[in-house]
Parts: sequence; C-alpha cells; structure tokens
Amino acid sequence: MRPPRPPPARPTADSLHEVALDYLARYAATAETLRRVLLRRVARWAREMAQDREGHEAAEAAMPALEAAVEAEVTRMTGCGAVDDAEFAAMRARSLARSGRSGRFIAAHLAARGVAGETVRAVLPEGAEAELAAALALARRRRIGPFRRPDRPDAPERARGVLARAGFARDVVEQALACEPERAEEIVEALRREGSPSFS
Repeated sequence: MRPPRPPPARPTADSLHEVALDYLARYAATAETLRRVLLRRVARWAREMAQDREGHEAAEAAMPALEAAVEAEVTRMTGCGAVDDAEFAAMRARSLARSGRSGRFIAAHLAARGVAGETVRAVLPEGAEAELAAALALARRRRIGPFRRPDRPDAPERARGVLARAGFARDVVEQALACEPERAEEIVEALRREGSPSFS
C-alpha cells in the first residue's frame, strides 16, 4: 500500500513572485492578465488540497490571505514598471492594426485583457485613414480586393464578407475594395513603417 502523498506546498509571497517573474520574462502582460495567472496557480493548489475534507477546509481558510498576496504581487510588478497597461495597450494596438485588425477588434482584444476603457480609447488608431489602412493590410494578407491575384476572378462579395467579419464598417470596406492596387500598396507600406499613415 502506497503511503499518502504529502500535501502540496502552499503558495507564498516568494513563490508567487517567482511565478510572476517567470511569466513576465516570456510574455508582455497587463495587470489583469498577471492577476489571472497567479490566481490560477493558487486555484491549482486549492484543488490539490481538496482531496479530503481537512485539506479542503485548510485551503478555504487560506484563500483570503493568498488572494491578498496575489494583489500585493500585482501591485509590486506594476509599481516597478514590469507591468504597464498603457504601454502594453499601445504596443498591442499598433501591432494589431499593422496586421489588419479593425479598431473594433482591437478595443475588444484589449478589454478582454483587462485594459481600462479610457486606456483603450487613448491607444486606438484614430481617423478614417487608420481604419482604411488596417482594412487594406487585411486585404493584402487575404489576397482580396486590390491585392487579388490577376489570374483569379473578382469575388467582391467574398471580399466584403472577409472585411465585414473582421469588424470594419461598410464605408471602410467599400473604400478598401475600390482602392487602386498601387495606392493600396503605398498605404499598407506607410502603415508598416509609421504605424499611423497620413494620406497626402
């Protein structure tokens, strides 16, 4: 008969700090993302403890202190600049716009990562030009509209569907599809170089 397994080691401020450092060394994160990572570690410990009634009660009793330790670690990482929601949001918004994501998609993506509404609004690409540039970036990636291959028949309804499902407004979709190929290429290249093209 196997001896009973020893109870899992309870998370501590030090072990949570190590988890935070390891995660942040690999990924850019918001405060909310880091909080979720640390809370998952605590929840895993609690599940392992809950194999019997005594362990379950011990885990329940420890949870308030562990949740406070998680909050303290998130505050620590935010305070030292390892986590910066505004910087994360600005970097991710630029990257997503360059890859052909609409402002609507970018806002939802950042909100899902716990970025506050005012921070999201501050980093969203502004103006119709920025949205058109992102739509054209997606069109180039999908080889539709002005970027369709010459040997393929035009399929404007399919192209409209691709752009509309990506969150682009109807007028932006129509502008993107009506754009001349050479001009479309210039706009996408400007987006890649500068992040927010200005049309002159």
